[in-house]
Amino acid sequence: MGRIALPGNPPISVDLRRSRAARRMSLRLSGLDGRVTLTLPARVPEAEGLAFLRDKEAWLRRHLSDQAPAVTIGLGATIPVEGEPCEIAPGTGRAVRREGDVLHVPGDPERVASRLQAWLKARARDRLAAASDRHAAALGRGIKRITLRDTRSRWGSCSHEGALMYSWRLILAPPEVLDYVAAHEVAHLVEMNHSQAFWDVVTRLYGDWKAPRDWLRHEGSGLHRYRFDRADT
Repeated sequence: MGRIALPGNPPISVDLRRSRAARRMSLRLSGLDGRVTLTLPARVPEAEGLAFLRDKEAWLRRHLSDQAPAVTIGLGATIPVEGEPCEIAPGTGRAVRREGDVLHVPGDPERVASRLQAWLKARARDRLAAASDRHAAALGRGIKRITLRDTRSRWGSCSHEGALMYSWRLILAPPEVLDYVAAHEVAHLVEMNHSQAFWDVVTRLYGDWKAPRDWLRHEGSGLHRYRFDRADT
C-alpha cells in the first residue's frame, strides 16, 4: 500500500491500495480514525486515481470536517481514562500516576505517548481480566487466555477454545462499557452466536445492556482519535 496526498488547505493524506479484484475505483473514509483509502484496479494509472480524488474532494472534505479532530498524545493533551477526561502533565519518578483528573507521566517528553500507552494497556488488562473472570465464574466456565489488541473493527472476540481478545482502548470508555463488553464476550463461551439465548446470557451476567451497547455505537469511534505513535497518523 502506498500513500498519496490530495493538494489543498489542508492537504489530505490518502492510502493508495491496488486490487486485482477491483473493477472500479473506490474511496473509503474510516469512521473510526478518519483514514482515507483509495482503491484502484491493478491497471488504472495513479494519475487517474488522483483525478478521481479531485472529483470527490468536496464530499471528502465535508465528511472529514464532521469528524472529531485527532488528538496527538503529549504533555498538555487531554485523554479519557475510564470515561473521565484527564490532562497529561509532567511527572517524577518511574511510574505514571493518576491524581484526580491529571495524569503525571515521568521521563523524556518525547516518550510520553509510549509510556502512557503502556500504562493504559496494563490498566486495561487488569480491568478486563477481573471482569472476564467474574463473568466466567458466574457461568462456571474457564478462560484459556486474554489478549489485548488495537482493533478497529471490533471491541472483543471469543474463540471456540475459550480465548478472549479485547481492544485495549476500552480502558478509555466508562467502566460500565468495558464491563458490558467483557460480559458479551464471556457469554460466547456458552453461546457462539447472537441468538436470543445469547442475549439472555448477557442479561444474566450484566443486566440491561442496551445503554452501554448504544454508547459504543455512538461514541466508540471517538476512542480511536487518540494517536500514540506514528503508525496512528
